Amino acid sequence: MKKIYVLDTNVLVHDPECIFKFEDNDIVIPITVVEELDKLKKGHGDIPFSARSALRIIDSLREKGNISKGIKLETGGTLTVAIDKNYDPCSPVLMDNRIISLAIELSKRKKKTPVILVSKDTAVRIKAEALGVEVQDYRHDKTYLFQKYGLIREDDYENGIKSLRYLKKGDEIYRLIGEKTIEQVKKWKNIMGISPKNMEQLCALDALLNDRIDVVALTGKAGTGKTLLALAAGMYLLEKSMARMQSLKNQQREQEIGNERYFEQILVARPVIPIVGQDIGFLPGDVEEKLGPWMQPIYDNLDVIIGGPADPKKEGKPVKYKSSRYLIDSGMIQIEPLTYIRGRSLPHRYIIVDEAQNLRPLDVKTIITRCGEGTKIIFTGDLYQIDTPYLDFGSNGLAYLISRFINEENFCYLNLVHSARSRLAERAAELL
Repeated sequence: MKKIYVLDTNVLVHDPECIFKFEDNDIVIPITVVEELDKLKKGHGDIPFSARSALRIIDSLREKGNISKGIKLETGGTLTVAIDKNYDPCSPVLMDNRIISLAIELSKRKKKTPVILVSKDTAVRIKAEALGVEVQDYRHDKTYLFQKYGLIREDDYENGIKSLRYLKKGDEIYRLIGEKTIEQVKKWKNIMGISPKNMEQLCALDALLNDRIDVVALTGKAGTGKTLLALAAGMYLLEKSMARMQSLKNQQREQEIGNERYFEQILVARPVIPIVGQDIGFLPGDVEEKLGPWMQPIYDNLDVIIGGPADPKKEGKPVKYKSSRYLIDSGMIQIEPLTYIRGRSLPHRYIIVDEAQNLRPLDVKTIITRCGEGTKIIFTGDLYQIDTPYLDFGSNGLAYLISRFINEENFCYLNLVHSARSRLAERAAELL
């Protein structure tokens, strides 16, 4: 049965191409939504970019007919920009209430056709349903597939997937790739002074250091070591690459460099001010100073790996790097706001995207399509700790990435369950 879907602004911001993802049903965009998109389109960052993209799509369709009467879509449905009978651009009525009002009006007018308001705002869905309107969250990119995978099993499980997974047999751990490849995992004792504290961390290090794996997703609660392991593996691979490149140059074999996988830099990014979008705002100072508060967890992890200022020797040996500041000043590590990644090409980078659960599926697509030849990208996050409005554990970018890559042989997803930070941190995570 054909339906009418009324779209809220946040749906178009979440996915500007959502208009084409409702099969042969009719789409109605309230004029209020167009007004909100117009306000959001100004500025830099992912939300203004999405607002502009949505408006461009609507405008391109407008050229094919009369948008107030309905434009035929290739999916079989129609797109209409509608105005409710009490529309007043100067009205103090809340935008949300105007959208709900239009849905109620359409329900009365189209009695034989179900009218469904689609919104990612829980408050809008609650208010609309209380007023008798049928409501839905945007379901196209919702996924709970990650709940099936990511654990280390003791039986030979494939579940039809080809991505890297781990199998425990007695005291040994094996990696499974594709349909037939099975290899024993080397038990790493120490990487950049960091030793895996449990079987999960050992498997995570194996995936992070594996040349055949281009994309790694590490999930888990605070204290499981996701970011620390990703940084330690990145530092190890960068040092190894630099030594190998220097060796080839010393032997005058530069032509062989292009045939090897190597890394030129570690790029670390986190969503900045996730509550209002990926924008670093108007804090004083340059970009680096603005990023300081948001990137402090990265600096803390780097100091654990290389030894902080109060730790001139680590495990009795002089530290190789003076501080995290030295790594950044030397260009070995770059701290980058996600806002600035769009449009770049990033070859031969080891990229870490921390707190990836606060990204939209569109953001993850933007980031991963920037990866050039020889780049490895790591996504870390806690799928149950979402700070971004309109996202939940089934609709965020990290869950979406896992669902799309789970059958790719160059991908590994691991969910780290056991905390390695301290007994107190683990117990707090369980109790609080």
